Amino acid sequence: MRKTPARPRWTLSRRTTWVTLVVVAVVSVLVTASIGAVIVPVSDILAVLTGGDASDPGNDAILRLVRLPRIATSAIAGAALGVAGLQMQTLFRNALADPYILGANSGASLGVAIVSLAGGAGGPAFVGAVAGAGRVGVVLAAAAGAAVVLGVILVMATWVRNAVTLLLIGVMLGSVTGALVSVLIVTADPTAVQKYMIWGLGTFSSTSWGDLAVAAPIVLGTIVIVFFTVRPLNALLLGEGYARSMGVDLRVARTVTLLSAALLSGVVTAFCGPVGFLGLVIPHLVRGLLRTSDHRIVIPGCALVGATLAVWCGALADLPGERMALPLNAVTAIIGAPVVITVLLRGRREGGSV
Repeated sequence: MRKTPARPRWTLSRRTTWVTLVVVAVVSVLVTASIGAVIVPVSDILAVLTGGDASDPGNDAILRLVRLPRIATSAIAGAALGVAGLQMQTLFRNALADPYILGANSGASLGVAIVSLAGGAGGPAFVGAVAGAGRVGVVLAAAAGAAVVLGVILVMATWVRNAVTLLLIGVMLGSVTGALVSVLIVTADPTAVQKYMIWGLGTFSSTSWGDLAVAAPIVLGTIVIVFFTVRPLNALLLGEGYARSMGVDLRVARTVTLLSAALLSGVVTAFCGPVGFLGLVIPHLVRGLLRTSDHRIVIPGCALVGATLAVWCGALADLPGERMALPLNAVTAIIGAPVVITVLLRGRREGGSV
């Protein structure tokens, strides 16, 4: 007789943790909207968030055009990468897996490299036209590159039965696309290379409300779909053999998981560049905080904690001011590495597993 996974036990300590996480998220939005080259009063932030106007026109412009779009982008990207990283770590049962492990990031980078580095006067007309579209062209190129790699992975997933083999195929695809990018860099104009390298640093500050109108529904809709995969993901925690014995269709579960994770990471890469480390860090942090691996609890936890952590990373990257910004990927690594080490050491000391 098949066992039905027990419903999550909402202990007092876990409920307290959730309330704390929500409060921290709200406070993070207010604080990061306030700090910067210009300090904006919290009263102005609340006024704008509730549909009013700030007391100072300058503060109103800063909030509406710079900080609130950055915060919204950070939250969406952090939630997407957190959930996608959780999916990959569960599917491959690998603590070092992240959303880009199957090469979607490399595919997006190759797409951007083609239009940025080979889109000049000597390049093909179509590539030149996309390159001439500016930021829209970069977004389209990144999305197309990620989609191509995703298509290859999905085709391979129908042939390959073993998740480890599929993982290795993804790593090899990433290596091939990385090699192609290196060839383009060597043969490209130095100015174009500099622009491409800046894109590769990642940023939450280049999106507009129009970009968010496209990215937000895709990310939120995909996360909703992920909730419907809770049962197979929980079963996969104990291995593919156990999942199969529980009646899970591994081919369907793997395809949906790969498609949703690649879509989440691909959207983030298209609009923000290849943002690293968050997808690796967030699942470990959430499992350590909530003391569970149950996806009914961990999925919303990854979305919330991922959004909060990304909001802080975006704010710290832009903290020096308008004339200078820190590389976003440097900030995510500096913040993320100590967090993961602390959580892992704490879990080991308490005899648990993270």
